[in-house]
Amino acid sequence: MYSEEEKKRIEQEYREWKEKVYKRNFEKLPPRLERFSTVSDMEVPELSTPADIAGLDYDRDLGFPGCYPFTRGVQPTMYRGRLWTMRQFAGFGTCFDTNKRYKFLLENGQTGLSVAFHYPTLMGYDSDHPRSRGEVGKCGVAIDSLEDMEVLFDGIPLDKVTTSMTINGPASVLLAMYIAVAEKQGVRQDQIGGTIQNDILKEYIAQKSWIFPPEPSMRLIVNTVEYCTKHVPKWNTISISGYHIREAGSTAVQELAFTIADGIGYVQACTDAGLNVDDFAKRLSYFFNAHIDFFEEIAKYRAARRMWAKIMKNRFKAQKEESLKLRFHTQTAGCTLTAQQPFNNVVRTTIEAMAAVLGGTQSLHTNSMDETLALPTEQAVTVALRTQQIIAEESGIANVIDPLAGSYFVEYLTNKMEEEAFRYIEKIDNMGGIIKAIEAGYPQREISDTAYHYQKQLEKGEKVVVGVNKYVMKEDLKIPLLKIGEEVEEAQRERLRRLRQKRDNNKVQKCLKDLKGAASTNENLMYYILDCVKAYTTLGEIMGALREVFGEYKDPGII
Repeated sequence: MYSEEEKKRIEQEYREWKEKVYKRNFEKLPPRLERFSTVSDMEVPELSTPADIAGLDYDRDLGFPGCYPFTRGVQPTMYRGRLWTMRQFAGFGTCFDTNKRYKFLLENGQTGLSVAFHYPTLMGYDSDHPRSRGEVGKCGVAIDSLEDMEVLFDGIPLDKVTTSMTINGPASVLLAMYIAVAEKQGVRQDQIGGTIQNDILKEYIAQKSWIFPPEPSMRLIVNTVEYCTKHVPKWNTISISGYHIREAGSTAVQELAFTIADGIGYVQACTDAGLNVDDFAKRLSYFFNAHIDFFEEIAKYRAARRMWAKIMKNRFKAQKEESLKLRFHTQTAGCTLTAQQPFNNVVRTTIEAMAAVLGGTQSLHTNSMDETLALPTEQAVTVALRTQQIIAEESGIANVIDPLAGSYFVEYLTNKMEEEAFRYIEKIDNMGGIIKAIEAGYPQREISDTAYHYQKQLEKGEKVVVGVNKYVMKEDLKIPLLKIGEEVEEAQRERLRRLRQKRDNNKVQKCLKDLKGAASTNENLMYYILDCVKAYTTLGEIMGALREVFGEYKDPGII
């Protein structure tokens, strides 16, 4: 972007400025810190100049919004044409409780739903399973059968609202339930839109809510991609998730690298199964964390788009433009929220949401201030939603497409993110791919080491968390909390008991037998799972049948 002569001149002037101006002031007013770095501990230069982006080529590295390599956004108009989808991750208690919350959020301007399931559902157990005791409805909504799903979306038109479901091991089952509910509403499969997370690789890396070993898990994902490509074309079949990798303690670069590596693994698995990359790639989406370091996060999103476009074009030879576009949902960072001085969390969430918007997200969830203490109250979730609406309607940020492009610092960070992330991906490729790397414990160890390093920095005061290790105060602050009582579990267990009494149990047993038989072959299991769901077979029964065939994954306990 600058001639060699101009670059040399600027470099010389920079050296002179540093010697004659910066150092003189340095002696009068020393820097606040010995070392300046991002929250991920990436060194931050005192000043960025054109010399920091000497090799940047506008057409090759930036281009225009909606054009390759999509650094500046996947849509030409971005938020001038349409704002991002505003979602609030919501789910608690019974399907009745959460249905009321969804209607409340939609009435208050939310534009998409995002389902939080309780832990037994995530792990493929029914609410009356012994392992579910004490967990029913506590960290999300209890969904055991199609009957629960029908109530969850009662009065919500599924041809008009898109739904994101945070579910992985049993993702195919929850998608089947959603399809069945839509059909009962008179909505065809090709009319519904939304996303299932369906990202099992990051479970092995970070979140740890797996069920089956990698091979059958990947088979279920490929089956889902194949089925949706044919029958549910508006559905995002995998939300490749860096969010949980970051929450586990990774750096921004590690989040970027391991998430993109997971994406490569899924595309490779689908193409190995005979699917055409241009048939399914446009329905892969990403899910990133919005952490607290403002510029680092913006650079991460811009680098992610550019990396994915290159990978899809050069590695997988995708021909269609839509296959090259990295579309992503963002959630503000849960790990940055503090129980101490919880109103500070409103400020943190605002900063993180602004970074996501300036980074070009397609969808956004803002965390509530009380989430370190309990599931969010209606008041807290309203403040979180209003945060997005104020950014969209009042701040002016949404009026300009990629307003930070050309910033020497932002472009420097974007280039550095991409360069370091590709180094990680090269290592993973040399190990034989992401599954081999996971089995060797490579990403797990990298994240663990990083998390330990950051914790030491906190304890030494090298990194600051306001209200935790600096500006600490005694407080007797009481804020209203949402509490889930034991009556929720009792009610859900009773619903299951009644369901099993009134359904056609002979049909259920036949469906389960057919499913197990198909699981022992190479058939696409989505068709059999749909049959099970429509017969009101429970989630736990379906996953139990597959456990008999696939077995369960055991953590190798890598240290």
